[in-house]
Amino acid sequence: MNVVRVAHQAAVHHIAGPHIDWTALSPLIVLTAGGLLVLLVGLLRPALVREWIVPGLTVLTFLGAVAAAIVVFDHHPTGKAGFCVVAAPGCGSAPLAMDRLALELYMLFSVAGVATVLMSWRGIAIRESGHGEWGGLLIFSVLGMCVFVSAQNLITLFLGIELLSIPLYILCASETRREGSLESGLKYLIVGSVGSATLVYGLGLIYGATGSTDFATIGSALSQGKLAGGGTAMVFTGLALTIVGFAFKASVAPFHQWTPDVYEGAPTAITAFMATATKAAALGAFLRFFDVAAIGAQHTWAPMLATVAAITIVVGNVGALGQSSLKRMMGYSGVGQAGYMLSGVVVGSRLGIQATVLYLIAYLFMNLAPFAVIVAEEHERPDGDYLSGLAGLGTHRPWLAWPMTIGMLGLAGIPGTVGFIGKFQLINALVSGAYTWLAIVLVIGSMISLGYYLRVVATIWMRPPVAAPSPAAAATGPGELAPIAGGSPDADEWEEGPGSAGAALAYPELVFVAVAFATAVIFFGIFPSPLFNFTAHAASALSGLF
Repeated sequence: MNVVRVAHQAAVHHIAGPHIDWTALSPLIVLTAGGLLVLLVGLLRPALVREWIVPGLTVLTFLGAVAAAIVVFDHHPTGKAGFCVVAAPGCGSAPLAMDRLALELYMLFSVAGVATVLMSWRGIAIRESGHGEWGGLLIFSVLGMCVFVSAQNLITLFLGIELLSIPLYILCASETRREGSLESGLKYLIVGSVGSATLVYGLGLIYGATGSTDFATIGSALSQGKLAGGGTAMVFTGLALTIVGFAFKASVAPFHQWTPDVYEGAPTAITAFMATATKAAALGAFLRFFDVAAIGAQHTWAPMLATVAAITIVVGNVGALGQSSLKRMMGYSGVGQAGYMLSGVVVGSRLGIQATVLYLIAYLFMNLAPFAVIVAEEHERPDGDYLSGLAGLGTHRPWLAWPMTIGMLGLAGIPGTVGFIGKFQLINALVSGAYTWLAIVLVIGSMISLGYYLRVVATIWMRPPVAAPSPAAAATGPGELAPIAGGSPDADEWEEGPGSAGAALAYPELVFVAVAFATAVIFFGIFPSPLFNFTAHAASALSGLF
């Protein structure tokens, strides 16, 4: 009878095809349909359609993806897979995992996408590259991130990283008449290509050693030592190359070399998107791969990752100290922050997963507020990307000064901000996982970061305004800053440009982004319980492994 039943199921599967859970896949379906719709509507000629309806549709697509993720979050409380190659109970061989870890990251990517659209609404990039094309590329990049963090198969993992990367190469160069933007796109293409090639080589070696592309099967093979002949050296080499491939995408030292250049040259809104969403995607894939597929070899890769995390923390924070460009400073800051988040992956525990996801959410809040301020300043003055552009901001534009200040304090980990809660959780996970030495490095890195985060705060509130340079002068470098305690002969001659006195009225969407995320930094820093409860679901998605 069993033989007959199996034969019947196989015949049904052959006729009907694989089982697909459309509800579970709804966030990906929304993003795919929305991206195609934005591309098509963007072909229409009326300016009203291109400049208002297309960005509006892009925002609605991301909001729809968030709504779909919330529905699936309740529909699949135990983390069932999105679809199966074979209609079997449990869907163990599914290439995608639509569990709560993936769904929380989907929401994070979509929120970052909404903020990016709002910051780009009046930007040059979206006009030069085409509203429909720009919005479609952004949506498809988020779709790739969703596939990347959901992948339970080596092939799906590689497809995800390529789908998220290729649109970003174009978006970095979307200010087509600015040399810095084109250089940024080219450099990101080179770095991304090297990272992808290294990753696929490492994944190929892992497949050769274990004989499978499925994460669960690979994890079982590593745990039980069932490797092909000479597979031990092959799998360890594959794991090392995989770490390098992920490190390129997460801007982990020493594979971060062009990250500050890309951050500086890309349109600022895209820089903000890469700093938050792309980093979250890389760390999410780190978590799923090393805590599922490679958990059986944790004793081998964990010390390697811990060393890389420590180097990243030091290199990123020290490199940011001498930067006068805010975007370059945020680039180096992002390198150091990647080291913090990588610490949670090293632990390989439920507490480590929860701490990492919590810090990814906190990092989204703490970054988007300052980047929105930088975009607003770039609209007003040619040196808006430099510290000199922030001088006197507290006096003339408090609605922008306070979000920038709160974002900097949060990134520094000052108590009362969500950054402090995030770092405390990471330290707790490291100490519990017997990595106290790495927790000490994290604390030292946070102390070093005060040198550049507080410098921004001091410039905003303690320096007199600096006259905006001409565009030609700004191209050669930032203006000179007067001493904090002294005056400036140019202070009385400083005149407000268009919209300067009422920046909140001139750019309401930018002020909204800055104030909303700065408020989140303070709110969750004082009331972190909602974040704890939210991220506990992400940790429970992989709890069966520990």
